[in-house]
Amino acid sequence: MSAEWIAISNALADATEQAAAHTVAVHTEPQGSWSGVIWRPGLIVTTEHALRRDEEIQVTLPDGKVANAKLQGRDPSTDLALLKCEDAITAPVAWGETAALKVGQLTLVVGRTRGSGPVAALGCVSLVAKERRVWGGSAISPYVRLDVAMQRTAVGGAVVSAGGQISGFATPKFAPAGALALPVDTVNRVVDALLTKGRIPRGYLGVGLQPIRLPDNLREVLQRREKTAAIVLDVEPEGPANKAGVLIGDILTALNGKPVMRLEDVYAHLHDEQIGKSLSAEFLRGGVKREANVVIGERPNGGD
Repeated sequence: MSAEWIAISNALADATEQAAAHTVAVHTEPQGSWSGVIWRPGLIVTTEHALRRDEEIQVTLPDGKVANAKLQGRDPSTDLALLKCEDAITAPVAWGETAALKVGQLTLVVGRTRGSGPVAALGCVSLVAKERRVWGGSAISPYVRLDVAMQRTAVGGAVVSAGGQISGFATPKFAPAGALALPVDTVNRVVDALLTKGRIPRGYLGVGLQPIRLPDNLREVLQRREKTAAIVLDVEPEGPANKAGVLIGDILTALNGKPVMRLEDVYAHLHDEQIGKSLSAEFLRGGVKREANVVIGERPNGGD
């Protein structure tokens, strides 16, 4: 093997060792585990989708010690769960910039197993976008996708840049063919909210919606190029839409002047900063165009 390859191999091993000092194995059953990152002293970030129970959570720390952890809160929209563990103290001193990652750059995903220690996966940055909305309406900025094959134990690990810094958090939930590098700023925002409220405030309209294709005659009436909209299948009693006069069967075509073509177009208006604000809704009822102002409510109990 050439000296260059030996140097690269040793550098990857060193970067893995350094990042592994900030990772834990999370487990709730006698067998199996996934990863988490000691984000701040006493606080561990892990994947929400893998955490199937709220109690009897344990973590294996970098020194091999097994400690109890307590769930502080969950955010399914970013696939983050926050655990408290007073023994988890080896948080990173500095972070890398997620926005500095570029397509084609090599990255490591570093996690930990409960029995064998550190685990690593090597991949590259396959896509970078300024912003994208994922399931549930959360805006991820920047949106960085990794071409990396992770075993289950590495899910929830640290994304390590070529410079050796932890530059994100790895979840496969929004990128089934690889992983998403959740930005450091996004994780910090969620951590702060979960520490303050134990949940992430979410706006809601109090309706059940389903995308539909608009008939050509209705598109002509609306002078609308978009071929799809969303039909109201359910209206929650005393919910925001109910108070605004929205009925089952109404076809939602626009919010705040922006076309509604799919459910993501509705979620985009429901982030926490919009709670309490009025949203202008355009819809069809019996083929007649109507308008209403809906005051965005806060989703009760943080439910779906």
